[in-house]
Amino acid sequence: MKRKYSVTGLVFTLFGLVVFAYNCASNNKKETGTQSEENVSFTEGAFMNHRDSVPSKQQYSAPLFVLSHDYPTSFTPIVDPPWRRALNGHPIDSSNVFPYMDSLKNYIAPRVIPFFTSNTTWTSAKYGWFNEPWLGSQREAILGAYLGNGNPANMFKTLKEAEAGYALVLYDSIAAYTVGQIWGKTGQKVNLMNDAAQFKEGSVIVKLAFSNVNGPDWSPMDGAQTFDVYDTIPTRADPRLGYQMRKVSFFQMDIIVKDSATSPQTGWVYSTFVYDKLKPGKSFWDKMVPLGAMWGNDPDVNSPLQPPYPPLKETIINKLAPEYSRETLGWGGRLSGPNDGAVAQEAFDINTGKKYNNLALSSCMSCHSPAQDTFVSFLLPGPFPNDTLFVYTPGSPKWKLWFRNNYGNVPFDQGQVAMDYDMVMAFKSVGAYEAAKNPQQTSQLKKNFEAVRKFRRHNTNARFWH
Repeated sequence: MKRKYSVTGLVFTLFGLVVFAYNCASNNKKETGTQSEENVSFTEGAFMNHRDSVPSKQQYSAPLFVLSHDYPTSFTPIVDPPWRRALNGHPIDSSNVFPYMDSLKNYIAPRVIPFFTSNTTWTSAKYGWFNEPWLGSQREAILGAYLGNGNPANMFKTLKEAEAGYALVLYDSIAAYTVGQIWGKTGQKVNLMNDAAQFKEGSVIVKLAFSNVNGPDWSPMDGAQTFDVYDTIPTRADPRLGYQMRKVSFFQMDIIVKDSATSPQTGWVYSTFVYDKLKPGKSFWDKMVPLGAMWGNDPDVNSPLQPPYPPLKETIINKLAPEYSRETLGWGGRLSGPNDGAVAQEAFDINTGKKYNNLALSSCMSCHSPAQDTFVSFLLPGPFPNDTLFVYTPGSPKWKLWFRNNYGNVPFDQGQVAMDYDMVMAFKSVGAYEAAKNPQQTSQLKKNFEAVRKFRRHNTNARFWH
């Protein structure tokens, strides 16, 4: 297997790199600044909890994040899962999709709500969740979150500055069985043989997402629950301050479930909830409302670039979801949340040179579909970017390669090993593992990763100091 740098989600809207020297306080640890994937030793990297940059006791006195990696070696299938009962024996569609989503939300609630109500004593392991290995050098020390996708200034009508997103991914015990099949008990090798990367029925994966821009600076975040992280963000901060305690707002939650009965073509149902400050309710949990769900990429719907869009059969969007959350929907209105970056402010047609502004070019499942063992296809429908994002002609056969309804064991590229739509595992964990194991990689892969990193720096005015 070849080396991969880590890439999360739709990466083209992320942040430039600025290198600087600084000193930060630490709590009984030597402060070494930010560790990168390149300088994490192979033996220590798999189950590292978080970066070495940690707050002092005066800054944050509660326990820091601890990785949950005792992956189970067996699993108990879920019989008659509640989300499937919510369909009342019918195919999933607009009449039952929101009860389906609500059942998933209720299913995870007892083990997720304590993250919000008792965060300083919550741990993934205590509540039956598991985390990905090999990402300790990217995790901040308090929540264990790492930078995900972000949005450049003016992506939202109500936000004139660049925004950074953080993500924390949780695997339930059934999903973690597959994580354990890939990594074993040591995390020192990757097993992709005999469908080891294929998740079992009933697997549930949750992603909690946070924005570094809070209310009142961003009005849709007014009243959102905030958390401490220890990082160099926000983007407007003085770089001389280095690592500081920062506030982030909880604004998106994704719940994906392996449900082949409901989604026989892809095997998965993706659902996204977003924060709605206007939603009546007593708690933040009540204010997390459905943005929508998808279980396929609607490959037969060749959507135009501007509305009105033809109806989609495999995506349902909540028309009452807050406006900010609908501004970043994907191609033809396919599901993509505000943390997912499915809209390119500027892109160029590789065939005609035509410039596209605010091009919706992806979706949740489209972005995850290239999850395979080698990073040879970009996450967006185009070649790997350089200073400019080139895309295939929207709706063309090459474009639609990203909108196929492949089952999870069908690789995006012939000859690769499919990793069942698990983008985080394929592009972050495996990539970090390969970087630590073998600092040398083929020239083509190196070119691919450097192109992504260069484009990140070129395509934003935000300051991102990792």
